[in-house]
Amino acid sequence: MNIAFIAHDNKKNDLVQFTTAYKELFKGHTLFSTGTTGIKIMEATGLSIHRFQSGPLGGDQQIGALIAENKMDLVLFFKDPLTAQPHEPDISALIRLCDVYNIPLATNMATAEILLKGLNRGDLQWREIVRGESETDDE
Repeated sequence: MNIAFIAHDNKKNDLVQFTTAYKELFKGHTLFSTGTTGIKIMEATGLSIHRFQSGPLGGDQQIGALIAENKMDLVLFFKDPLTAQPHEPDISALIRLCDVYNIPLATNMATAEILLKGLNRGDLQWREIVRGESETDDE
């Protein structure tokens, strides 16, 4: 599965702690992130992450492009609901794309944990079918 990590400044440490707790689960997946968030996660966990620009410089939009191309399976976006973000239109566009393309999206740690439990159980296997990667039965 392709998994994206994004976090506002006040939530980066929460996401780092979260990825550290689930490091073993994340090892089996292809990981993407916006700039600074990716560096912090890699330093804390040793996970290999493809990094895009920082969010305000277009990283949200780069991840959004993968969503629009049906190349992203899960987005963990730890938002800070108490701080105004200068690139709010980009954030809204990313969330809208997740809704349009039925991409599971967690905007807080509680939802992220539930999605990861489902990922671990195989509940997100349907994403492989949507991407056309599942094996089909010969008829």
